[in-house]
Amino acid sequence: MKKTAVVIENVQPLVDCGRYAVKRVAGQTMRVTADVFKDGHDVMAVIVKWRKAGTKLWSEAPMFPEGNDVWSGVFPLDEEADYEFTVEAWPDDYASWREDFSKRYAGGQESLTSEILEGVHLLERGAKRAGRKPEARKLREAARNLAKASRADAAALAAREDLAAAMVLFPDRSLAVSFRPLGLVMAERERALFAAWYEFFPRSAEGRGDRGSTFRDCLARIEDARAMGFDVIYFPPIHPVGLTKRKGRNNSLQSLPTDPGVPYAIGNRHQGCPHGGGHRDVAPELGTLEDFEWLVGEVKKRGMEIALDFALNCSPDHPYVTEHPEWFFHRPDGTIKYAENPPKKYEDVYPLDYHNANWRELWEELRDVILWWAERGVRTFRVDNPHTKPVSFWEWVIAETRKKFPDLVFLSEAFTRPKMMRVLAKVGFAQSYTYFTWRNTKQELTEYFTELTTHESAEYLRPNLFPNTPDILPFYLQQGGRSAFMIRAILAATLSPLYGIYSGFELCENAALPEREEYADSEKYQFKRRDWNAQGNIKDLITRLNHIRRENPALRRLRNLRFLYAENDQILFYAKATESLDNILLMAVTLDAWHPQTAWVDVPLEDFGFPAEADYQVHDLLTDERFSWHGRRNFIVLDPLTRPAHIFRLRRREAGGQHFDHYA
Repeated sequence: MKKTAVVIENVQPLVDCGRYAVKRVAGQTMRVTADVFKDGHDVMAVIVKWRKAGTKLWSEAPMFPEGNDVWSGVFPLDEEADYEFTVEAWPDDYASWREDFSKRYAGGQESLTSEILEGVHLLERGAKRAGRKPEARKLREAARNLAKASRADAAALAAREDLAAAMVLFPDRSLAVSFRPLGLVMAERERALFAAWYEFFPRSAEGRGDRGSTFRDCLARIEDARAMGFDVIYFPPIHPVGLTKRKGRNNSLQSLPTDPGVPYAIGNRHQGCPHGGGHRDVAPELGTLEDFEWLVGEVKKRGMEIALDFALNCSPDHPYVTEHPEWFFHRPDGTIKYAENPPKKYEDVYPLDYHNANWRELWEELRDVILWWAERGVRTFRVDNPHTKPVSFWEWVIAETRKKFPDLVFLSEAFTRPKMMRVLAKVGFAQSYTYFTWRNTKQELTEYFTELTTHESAEYLRPNLFPNTPDILPFYLQQGGRSAFMIRAILAATLSPLYGIYSGFELCENAALPEREEYADSEKYQFKRRDWNAQGNIKDLITRLNHIRRENPALRRLRNLRFLYAENDQILFYAKATESLDNILLMAVTLDAWHPQTAWVDVPLEDFGFPAEADYQVHDLLTDERFSWHGRRNFIVLDPLTRPAHIFRLRRREAGGQHFDHYA
């Protein structure tokens, strides 16, 4: 057992004591804090150490005291990779000697002979540790000079910063302690944290309704999404759709020959696809693999990317059913079970059994499917219902695929229990769907987003806010009309750096099945007819929101969200600011889709670097209007039909004039 007096505890950030990785973005710095102390009054040396996972060589950087035995340090995340880090500390004998010597000299102690000899000893040992480095000569010379120095000369020598710096380079770590377990960091690309997603079904790209579109027909829809400012194009499954038990319009059990089927019923070995008609093929009616790869390239040229749906469902016609029947659940009579979510039945889908006797081969096959699409340019996957598969599978498959493609991004579509949502994020999902879709009141939104941005989960769970999905049309959107769509778009785009919409949202489509949060005539079951520029659309608002997001760094981060006081429960008032306070935004959003609302709002000016009674300007980035405000308390008026929100950028008044700076 190693004897040491150094204590290191409360190292942050750690997720479950280092069991899982915190999430960061490559190119950023990682800040680490720890409580470090020991008995007595010795000066401590504390460093943060880091390395890429799987390597042996550590890099080091100093940590600095912040008071009350708290130390902090930073290290760079230079590339997209997984990192390990720890904190190491030891008593700094030379720094302790310098401090003690200075106090004794300043206090008028006459005899410092013993203290001088101690300093000589420490310098000689430092020179020995330096070996043949240039600093060794300097330290040996200093030791000789100290040994024959007068009291005043010794004090001057002890005060030399160059000697202290040399000793720091070659410390005595014989009593060093390193914290265990190691901390873990997953450094991902910027789009894992900041992105705007646009989902559409390729087969409905043209909005014809009478027949399907192809990959080659998708560019117009992609250009429209690009013009609105989206950078991720998300496709539901593009694989062959099964024929057996194919569903008809509105989930009917009777399917017409012209019905395209549900894309989530994957697999059709009858269509003569080059890879057996399963997860490595595309639906022939969409085109060929070459067509898809062409589209991936065209999207990339436009500064965007395609995200694919990784849906682990198999139709009865999937090649896995005949080639690996052991991969599925079986009834006592030997038949394969179809999927159920009572009272819903999915007769056209067979779920996989991840614990079957041949589970290892199944897991490896699914890993290889991800790698196969990654090799064709896909780097983002939205994963369908990951909470219905083993967590251990996701932890393994994400780690395995990121070894080859560290820029992979996985979005978890897990509308499930909070603990399951969190553990999926812990094991590697870069982003997660959330309960935002059903959080409508001021209290609900404030409590939920306070949890998402201040709870420990903010270290690893990145919320991707979708106001709607092909499966979900919330009652608020059904009942609130165009105003409700504007309100939810503004909230989604500003509460989190990640958000997305399912196509038709920009057209304010809200026809629903009676008393259900589901679309009537859902395009999951049919080709969808649309006029992509229909009157009443909110494309201009969405375009403006995405422009504001790109131009304001405060909206590119999650944990800087702060809710502010507004004297009206129908108005949500919140702020986002950069750490340097050079970009400060105030958002005021009405939650009432039907009636005008007013409120006095409170701006915590002192927290933003303003005097409490400052005169300042708020620039509404949605309308380009500018308003002069004074002090903390100001009045706003919102109308859901014409002005559902303000997105204000604070601007400071220049000294002695009426002009305002450009940055705050």
